[in-house]
Amino acid sequence: MRYELEVGGRRRQVTVTKTGDGFAVTVDGTTHHVDVARISGQTLSLILDRVWPADASMTRDPSAGQVTVHVAGTPVTVALNGRSRYGRRADGAAGSGPQRLAAPMPGKVVRVLAKTGDAVRARQPLVVVEAMKMENELRASHDGTVAEVHVHEGMSVDAGALLLVIQ
Repeated sequence: MRYELEVGGRRRQVTVTKTGDGFAVTVDGTTHHVDVARISGQTLSLILDRVWPADASMTRDPSAGQVTVHVAGTPVTVALNGRSRYGRRADGAAGSGPQRLAAPMPGKVVRVLAKTGDAVRARQPLVVVEAMKMENELRASHDGTVAEVHVHEGMSVDAGALLLVIQ
């Protein structure tokens, strides 16, 4: 899976690939091996490159649109693809301008819940993509009108494929 993260005001290109005993995580071209074990619902134990043990937990603040990852006790604010998962920009402001909804990973479109010309509200489900035996419901980040729909039910998509555009 490919991501664009904003960490501490810097954009990072991150690719995560499952390996036999963990994950290969590439950050801005440098690959690290990460072993992960879940300790509780919000806490993971991480071993980076087989030498750096750390506990990581995540705190979500939907009202502020922030996700904070705590690694070894140090808080780091992270925004995925320039937005937190709550559809706000990394600076906490509501999104504006066109939203280009892209597939988060390779998969199959199982439902298209909007068509060209539909008025949509922030957080409204628009497309459901099945990937790795899980359904991912993709939602509008802000109010608008569906300007383009590039997929149909049953269609296979690659990671990053454009699904639809909201104006």
